[in-house]
Amino acid sequence: MSDSNKAADLKEKLKQALNSTFKVISDDFLLDDKLKKNDNSKKVDHFKLDSLNSKNDFIKARADSDSSALKRKFSNEEIYNKNQPLNSSCKSLYYIAEKIRYETLGSKMLKGIEKNFKDNYNQMIFSKRKDQLKNKEDVMVAEAFELYMLKKFHNIKLDPLTTKMLNFWENDFDYSINKHIDFLKENLENQQIYSSKFSEILGEMDIFQSEDDVDSEEDNQDDGQNNPSNEDENAETEDNKDKNKEEETESSLDSDYNIDDYKLDDQLIETDSDQINNEQIIQKKNLSSLNYEYKIFTNQYDEIIKAENLENSDESIKLRKTLDHQLIGFQDIITKLANKLQRQLLAKQNRAWEFDLEEGLLDSSKLPRIIMDPYNSLSFKKEKDLDFKDTVVTLLIDNSGSMRGRPITIAAICADILSRTLERCSVKVEILGFTTKNWKGGQSREFWNNKNKPKTPGRLNDLRHIIYKSADTHWRQAKNNLGLMLKEGLLKENIDGEAISWAFNRLKKRKEERKILMVISDGAPVDDSTLSVNSGDFLEKHLKKIVKFIEEKTETEILAIGIGHDVSRYYNKAIKITDVNELGDVMISQLSYLFDAKNKLN
Repeated sequence: MSDSNKAADLKEKLKQALNSTFKVISDDFLLDDKLKKNDNSKKVDHFKLDSLNSKNDFIKARADSDSSALKRKFSNEEIYNKNQPLNSSCKSLYYIAEKIRYETLGSKMLKGIEKNFKDNYNQMIFSKRKDQLKNKEDVMVAEAFELYMLKKFHNIKLDPLTTKMLNFWENDFDYSINKHIDFLKENLENQQIYSSKFSEILGEMDIFQSEDDVDSEEDNQDDGQNNPSNEDENAETEDNKDKNKEEETESSLDSDYNIDDYKLDDQLIETDSDQINNEQIIQKKNLSSLNYEYKIFTNQYDEIIKAENLENSDESIKLRKTLDHQLIGFQDIITKLANKLQRQLLAKQNRAWEFDLEEGLLDSSKLPRIIMDPYNSLSFKKEKDLDFKDTVVTLLIDNSGSMRGRPITIAAICADILSRTLERCSVKVEILGFTTKNWKGGQSREFWNNKNKPKTPGRLNDLRHIIYKSADTHWRQAKNNLGLMLKEGLLKENIDGEAISWAFNRLKKRKEERKILMVISDGAPVDDSTLSVNSGDFLEKHLKKIVKFIEEKTETEILAIGIGHDVSRYYNKAIKITDVNELGDVMISQLSYLFDAKNKLN
């Protein structure tokens, strides 16, 4: 046999071996049949084997084959596309992040796969050549990002050249990614959580400023502080800020409440009016009508604050210990109920299979009977569709003065336990609170006084909206924050309508398929400063309209638990409890009800 024939024979044998390995790793033994059916071809190759002239080619072929098989096994195309960033510059990095994810899972699965990847990446690193490296422009960001991910996830050691390449970008990557590394590694097996988080990280990186980002920033600057749902507003200079505040205040005296302040629908604002269809135009009119009578005198003193910024760390730890002490006598019954909810959720998420089918995946458990009796037919299995949707839950807790004492303590305990429970089931939880910064109107009231007290000024107090735990923050990182609900002097007035707008606005930006908003309150919205100079039902009417809009015009599921008060006049889905000790039981039972697909709110 000639050398060329030997080489061709060797290449063919390697291709057969890699194809067989591919099917084993991907756990898809019927893949060839599927591909033949789709492509109408007789021969199927799962990857290209262009050349086999050296050991390096052999190493690369094994790694490429393993990577392709792991992609088929661990990477869901629908989830990948759903979370893919819109910014084209981010897409290449998002692709690398997903590739690293499934390759890392494969490396943990088999030592041989890990070795193949390390050999290949080491080979890639040592083969890199650069004529000159003077600044960032000499290194493509995707190239540096791949090196960064290999270093963080595969523990690949870089050589002097690749170290220099990464050095230009490493601080940028570390600033945005390093604090999330542990979270990402913990969620490698959950593609939705991992890819959603990475998409969010890439979208927030300063090095990616797309035209969309610029437009968004300009919108925020135009709004000034009129959009309290935007936590990341760009800072203005002090001179411009004072000027804008004065102009906004003057205009607010004569104009109606601007719905753009609380953008209740993603499609409310369009840069090109030709893109707005009739349904969107109707919805915009409905929203304008919804808020026609609701005014805000000024929102320049409003505040959205992360709970950890309310107190220093020592006080946070002290309050957390107080909360833990309260947990002792209350935790057992709530924990039992939470475990019941957890079992219900995990049962919905667990993979279920149909067996003894004519087609599907080969049921390897039935292979022994084929070996014993060749006349037995092959048995196949297929995974059942699950009715559990990717879900995020927001707990919006009334932080008004009337919640002081036992009610706010139990609300904090229930939020704490539910957060841990739902996270174990891959359900993200956000915990928010709402109150005002001051009694009797605060700086807003003083400003109104200085403006000669115009009649019917609208909302006349300084809002304080608190983020105790964001949806993407793990419970362990936020647990001290939950104790801050017990902070002396925190609980003041409650303006529910704007708080629900804010919570809803945060929810609607989430990528989860299902969104649930649970409001915990002890009665009607009350702010003495506002109600003393407006109609007595001013805040209630706004609350009703906001809730009705969410219930009827959006897919977000909203429910409320009233402590000692019937809140069903505001919410279609509402429960009243007379004893605050019932709160944990009711919260968990209501979530159980919602997670039952048959009882899902329409």
